[in-house]
Amino acid sequence: MTPVTVTQGNSSVVLGFPHCGTYVPADVWNNLNETGRALSDTDWHVDHLYDGVMDGLTTVRANFHRYVIDANRDPSGDSLYPGQNTTTLVPLTDFDGLPIWSKEPDAIEIAARRETVHAPYHAALQAELDRVRSIHGFVILYDCHSIRSRIPFLFDGVLPDFNVGTNLGITCAPEIEARAVAVCEAAKGYRSVLNGRFRGGWTTRHYGQPHQGQHAIQMELAQSAYLTCEHAPWTYDTQKAEALRAHLAKILTRLAGWTP
Repeated sequence: MTPVTVTQGNSSVVLGFPHCGTYVPADVWNNLNETGRALSDTDWHVDHLYDGVMDGLTTVRANFHRYVIDANRDPSGDSLYPGQNTTTLVPLTDFDGLPIWSKEPDAIEIAARRETVHAPYHAALQAELDRVRSIHGFVILYDCHSIRSRIPFLFDGVLPDFNVGTNLGITCAPEIEARAVAVCEAAKGYRSVLNGRFRGGWTTRHYGQPHQGQHAIQMELAQSAYLTCEHAPWTYDTQKAEALRAHLAKILTRLAGWTP
């Protein structure tokens, strides 16, 4: 299994997909329980949702499932949201707080996955950010995510459709944040929030270095905005998706049009 797939473009925007992969090696699969083997916490079809939405985009896609190791978690294992329910570098539960392993991985196995899977993904991502920044003098990482709109274990109520994360404005220039938010707020029939429950994961926080010409923004989409239903078989709803893609195209076009 190749941990990461890269498609190169010449736009100033790079799309990251840390959670749409579904590959699980046999030795890992054998240690998952029935709940884990459902792979419910996948960012289902989010790569398909963005496919072709704008020309010239570079994409960096993790092929492995987040239960193998989570590409959007700090390799040190530090929590993204101290004091709140969340999942770890190698999750021990799903988003509902249910155990996913019949045999949990030990520290040696986690370290091996960090070296052979997590690190190659981030090496590829940084290489593309460096390449694009060399072309434009700056780069914008747009980290693509989706999640069920109702998960009581993680948050109360119903998640907005668009969840923009910039770690309270730290990870990108304010104009970049403003451009994305403006499109979301103008999208009729959709709800949006800035730096709500999802302020940007480790990827956004780690790569968001505006003072070095490297900007990062996370978009967490509610899966109800483009799936027929938020449970298996996780069916892609073409009509919903096309409506959403129109707004995503506006966001990415506006970001690509930004210059320092």
